[in-house]
Amino acid sequence: MGQTAVSTRRRIGEILVELDIVTDSDIKGALEVQRSTGKRLGEVLLNEGLVQTKDLVRALAIQFDLPFVDLNDRPIDVELAQAIPQQLAAHHQALPIWRDGRQIVVAMANPADVLALDDIRSLVGRHVKPVMAQAAQIMNAIDQMSHSDNRVQETIQAAIGEHREASSPVASRAEQDRDAEAPIVRFIDLLLAKAIQENASDIHVEPTSDDLRIRFRVDGVLHKAMSPPRSLRAGIISRIKVMAEIDIAERRIPQDGRLTATVSGVDYDVRVVTIPTVHGEAAVLRVLRGTILGLGIGGIGFLPDQLSRYRSAYERPWGAILVTGPTGSGKSTTLYATLEELRDPSRNIITIEDPVEYRMDGIKQVQVNEKTGMTFARALRSFLRADPDVMLVGEIRDGETARTAVEASLTGHLVLSTLHTNNSAAAPMRLIEMGVEPFLVSSSLSAVLAQRLARRLCEKCREPKEIRLEHLGLSDVNLASLPEDLRGSESFQGYSAIGCVSCRGTGYRGRFAVHEVLSMTEEIAELVLAHARVEEVERQAIRQGMTTLRVDGLRKVRMGMTTVEELFRVIT
Repeated sequence: MGQTAVSTRRRIGEILVELDIVTDSDIKGALEVQRSTGKRLGEVLLNEGLVQTKDLVRALAIQFDLPFVDLNDRPIDVELAQAIPQQLAAHHQALPIWRDGRQIVVAMANPADVLALDDIRSLVGRHVKPVMAQAAQIMNAIDQMSHSDNRVQETIQAAIGEHREASSPVASRAEQDRDAEAPIVRFIDLLLAKAIQENASDIHVEPTSDDLRIRFRVDGVLHKAMSPPRSLRAGIISRIKVMAEIDIAERRIPQDGRLTATVSGVDYDVRVVTIPTVHGEAAVLRVLRGTILGLGIGGIGFLPDQLSRYRSAYERPWGAILVTGPTGSGKSTTLYATLEELRDPSRNIITIEDPVEYRMDGIKQVQVNEKTGMTFARALRSFLRADPDVMLVGEIRDGETARTAVEASLTGHLVLSTLHTNNSAAAPMRLIEMGVEPFLVSSSLSAVLAQRLARRLCEKCREPKEIRLEHLGLSDVNLASLPEDLRGSESFQGYSAIGCVSCRGTGYRGRFAVHEVLSMTEEIAELVLAHARVEEVERQAIRQGMTTLRVDGLRKVRMGMTTVEELFRVIT
């Protein structure tokens, strides 16, 4: 007769000793407590403080001959994880986390739960491969991905139900309006809370032929957030207009307004614009976060050498400083951070903006009003009679504003403004094209700061990646401004964006600025006077120490702040 094969599983205490987490004497003491209390050995060791939960789960993984996964360190495929209902995942304490070829990897607190494996296998339609993970981490991941979405869906369903009840022919018109209002109010409150929680800068509420599409712009990229049914469209748009003090009866022209949203005890200013479309009114809500005012000039992504060049310009008592870049490149944020540095009782600071986005104490802020004739140029001329030290012009849009700003900077004032150009070297020529004399440009301009906003890599899920310089397509100008150690290298280590629960599967969390600071030196002033081409100005600036946008971005790629793909997305 042959012997019957008996599978033996190693003891948990033995594994913990081998891992040097506990000693033999620790196990002996714990076994004595176990015998007297009847508790499991792992529970005793945790209660005695001899092991941590992570250590115990790792040992259990070895005992079950399964891989151990720390969900805080490894990326999760958010779309895959959301393929199974939240209730089922929470009940089994099991969550699909990524694909491995044709298999689905499932993080489990109890890998012996064959019913859980069967349920998940039937839902995903693939073979499943269990791995061990801490129960608390699994539940936290489930909660992060599903909690706010479930609240939104519940509110939508409540709004639909109450909307139908309020529309009943039995109810009076007053009763219908009152009853339908409550769920819509709750929905808008939840929408604002969800957008702020996800760090959205803008909320787009857009009617379509079938429903209402709501999208959030997070870190500069739009993504779909929810789609309430068409029946709620009128109520949602009307509620937004009421909160923003916009005329709800006017639907034919764009309108502007503001509202205040209170989330977790914090007040947020929200700028609202409504736009008539073929499917009805759309609304865009911009969340203005006062927290940017506390960042300081050093908190927006400047590297030390770039900040030193910029600071040397705004610490001068007079001259013009321009911040350039496309819409949405963070120009206003940089200017506000600069004003934070300059704000003190010894200076009179006045701004003219369209619109005034952030209100700052100790600064006179003026709103452009074309209807009353309060333009940038007219306000600037008035400012000069109000004894200013520093003036901020929201944007130089025309020749009159450009000439007035330049003249103000030559009469002993520091003038800050923005201009739409692709790089810093193009700014002097743009002013000349707007009608400012070259000698005024060269003598008034202190510095030009060009910038873009790039998404910041999520540090929890980024993965190392070799980046070869030959694949980056750098121009001779950019190669000339590379740091010396990079100029002699063929490659450097960067990172790839992967995606996890913390970054909601995008691979990025937050944004920072990429900079290029051109200082107006004598040599560059001579080039401006000679109407030199932008390329000549740029080459001279590089010879005098300027780092281009692309190279500043590559330095930050090398530091692990972002990816090459993201850098090239924002710098074309």
